[in-house]
Amino acid sequence: MRRFDIIIIGSGSGNTILSEAYDGLDVALIDGGIFGGTCINVGCIPTKMYVYPAEISDSARELDRLGVSVSIQDVRWREIRDRIFGRIDAISEGGLAYRQSLENVTVFQEMVRFTGPKTLMTASGEQLTADQIVIASGSHVTTPGVPGEDLPQVHTSDTVMRIDDLPQRVVVVGGGFIAAEFAHIFHGLGSSVVQLNRSGRLLRAHDAEIVERFTAAASEQWDLALHHGIEAIVDNGDGTVTVRSIASGDGSAPAGEVREDVADIVLLATGRRPATDLLDPAAGGLGVDERTHLLQVDEFQRVLSPTGEVVEGVWALGDICSPWQLKHVANHEARVVAHNLLHPESLLRSDHRFVPSAVFTHPQIASVGMTEHQARTWAAENGTEIAVKAQEFGDVAYGWAMEDRYGLCKLIADRSTGQLLGAHMIGESSSSLIQPLIQAMSFGLDVSSMARGQYWIHPALAEVVENALLGLDVDVEEAVALEH
Repeated sequence: MRRFDIIIIGSGSGNTILSEAYDGLDVALIDGGIFGGTCINVGCIPTKMYVYPAEISDSARELDRLGVSVSIQDVRWREIRDRIFGRIDAISEGGLAYRQSLENVTVFQEMVRFTGPKTLMTASGEQLTADQIVIASGSHVTTPGVPGEDLPQVHTSDTVMRIDDLPQRVVVVGGGFIAAEFAHIFHGLGSSVVQLNRSGRLLRAHDAEIVERFTAAASEQWDLALHHGIEAIVDNGDGTVTVRSIASGDGSAPAGEVREDVADIVLLATGRRPATDLLDPAAGGLGVDERTHLLQVDEFQRVLSPTGEVVEGVWALGDICSPWQLKHVANHEARVVAHNLLHPESLLRSDHRFVPSAVFTHPQIASVGMTEHQARTWAAENGTEIAVKAQEFGDVAYGWAMEDRYGLCKLIADRSTGQLLGAHMIGESSSSLIQPLIQAMSFGLDVSSMARGQYWIHPALAEVVENALLGLDVDVEEAVALEH
């Protein structure tokens, strides 16, 4: 059995742990997938590189109401694809080559599983052990298991971005953020898009008012079929497929009604699950949540046993143990683990109080903290009240310039303290506009101090945040915020 000081499973955020502080340690870095992990290769980065030209195209089509008529004449899919992956693949290959060049790092490009406490076996049969093991092996796509999903026209987010040509007709199956972003990408670049969702709710983790607005906007852009569960994908023999779905009866279509959509490609965007199923965690004595399949960890990112005790020397970070499946969360947890590995006498806790997220669809969506429903439940349990303000983008000067119809900034605060409990946005640049609100929540700045303790550039779109803050009915003296 080969022994190391540290074994890191996963080359995404787990790879970021290694710094000069680890130069004196013998490290194994193991990854059976593409070096660099999900975000750089098949997730956040390439999708946003597709989103940007799609967003420009969609915005151009909407200029007509502002008195400017334009047309999108030539979408060169292969040029877009090759620009994206020409850059990304080089980063992945360069990162791998760099790690392989280090004398203290051994890279294993294969899958690995636990065979006992702190013991691992690679797919090729090599047995490994270490004093410290970091599990950062992420998540993988899941599919609904319907007949025909193995056809070459059927893709997941892992494969769809590398197709050779822009399809004329796309069926997207799913109602989460991956489905929303890819529906936007293909629609923006000129495909005819159908989105099928089994339930009547898109983006179910988001605030209901934001979801209602997005659903209305999405239905104007592509064919949105809610309450339709996919039953089968049939090869038509001419390069196309037919997607059969059945109405549940909860929407406008009667129960049992069959819908058939012909498509050039199908994207199954039905979710991701932690890769615990590939690790055999039970053999390692590691606890896994039966419902979420997440590795169980404490606030220091130490893995717990099935009965809740700390498994000494085993750590986890990112999608394998985090319900958020967000790169910025994985990076935060990696920094915590990087410290804790070297400083067991002064462990750091991960801070998951205010985890923000964004959906880069059209319109863009961003969120942090409690939804209104969650905040009302929290307030009832804690004997307090909340204040809510929903500010239309179209009611500020820059919103006038855009003739904005869907933009909304919704803020939720504790009425007695003025502390923000949640912020939810839909509209232009939401992922950027929400950042000062994340900062206020993280550092305890009350809404009155935030609104009146600084200048807001007029007539920038950020005034929608200022006006939302001012519209919150909280028990904090505005005059106090003006004193310096």
